[in-house]
Amino acid sequence: MAMDDDAFAHAGEDERRVRAGFWSKLKSGAARIPFAEDAASAYYCALDRGTPVRVRMMLFGALAYFLLPADTVPDFMPVLGFTDDAAVLATALNLLAGHISPTHRAAARAALNRLRTGGRA
Repeated sequence: MAMDDDAFAHAGEDERRVRAGFWSKLKSGAARIPFAEDAASAYYCALDRGTPVRVRMMLFGALAYFLLPADTVPDFMPVLGFTDDAAVLATALNLLAGHISPTHRAAARAALNRLRTGGRA
């Protein structure tokens, strides 16, 4: 099945959004959410040029949703704020888990540890 130009354009927009805002969102407090390591692992998998294009596009789409300032349940609401983000990411990760390698997970853990101790990802 061929991908059309609109799908690639949208995927490119998602990738730009994720590259620009992912770490700042995690640094602003989201690094403490229960699925932060999964999100960061998905980020590293999506950036990996060895990951199939379709998988990268789906991961960037899920991560872009995580970054949206206005989503179904606002992120500033205690406990409930990230539930919709978690559901979107969990669905993507369940479908694409075979593409997320131990290297992606190790990079995610290291980056989150740096963020949690006041450093840069």
